[in-house]
Amino acid sequence: MRELLRSLDVFSGDLPEFHPEAAPDTPQELFTAWLTEAVAANVREPHAMTLSTVGKDGTPTARVLLLKDVGAGGWSFASHAASPKGRDLAAAPTAALTFYWPQQARQVRLCGTVAPESEERSAQDFLARSLGSRAEALVGMQSRPLDDPKSVLAATEESLARLKREPDLVAEEWTLYTLSPDSVEFWQGDKQRKHIRLAYLRADDGWTTQLLWP
Repeated sequence: MRELLRSLDVFSGDLPEFHPEAAPDTPQELFTAWLTEAVAANVREPHAMTLSTVGKDGTPTARVLLLKDVGAGGWSFASHAASPKGRDLAAAPTAALTFYWPQQARQVRLCGTVAPESEERSAQDFLARSLGSRAEALVGMQSRPLDDPKSVLAATEESLARLKREPDLVAEEWTLYTLSPDSVEFWQGDKQRKHIRLAYLRADDGWTTQLLWP
C-alpha cells in the first residue's frame, strides 16, 4: 500500500496562479471567485465540503455535505437538528469547514461559530430541496441503527405519499445553519511544494490577512 500511495500523481496539469497581494478585503469575495473558477474548470461537486464537529465527549466527527449559501453572515448548510451533526452543534456550536478542489490544487479552510437560522429560512431551504431529498429528511432516522434495508424503502415511500398530499410540509427539525468564521485560510498548491497560504483573521473592524509558511 505504501508503494501504491507514493506512486500516485499529485498537482498534475496546469495549476492556477494566486497573488495574495491582490486578494480582496473579505474572505467571502475571494471564496466566491475561487468557487466560480472551480465551476468553470468543471470540478465535480465544487460546493461539496467537509463539516467537522465535536461531540459532548470531545470526539471529533467529519462528514461531507453541500454548501447552501455564502454571504456577509457566513457559510450556510442544512441538516436535521436530531442528526449527529445537529446534536454536536447543539452541544458545542463551533465547527470547521474544508473545501478541496483537486484539479486546481486549492483548499479553503474555515473555523468559527455556528448558529441556526430562523424557522422561515430553514423552511425555505427544505422546500427548495428535491422531492426525494425532502422525503428522506422527513423520515428523520439518519445514522440510527438499521436492521432491515427494506425499512428504508417503506419509510421513504410513506414520506413521499405524505408530501404529495401536503406539498408545503416541512420537517419539524430541519435547520439551516450558518458558520460565522473567525479564520479562513486559502491554500494554493504548487508543484515544487512552494504552496501559498493566505489566512483571513477576524478583527474588530473587519478582517486582517496573514501569509503562512507552507
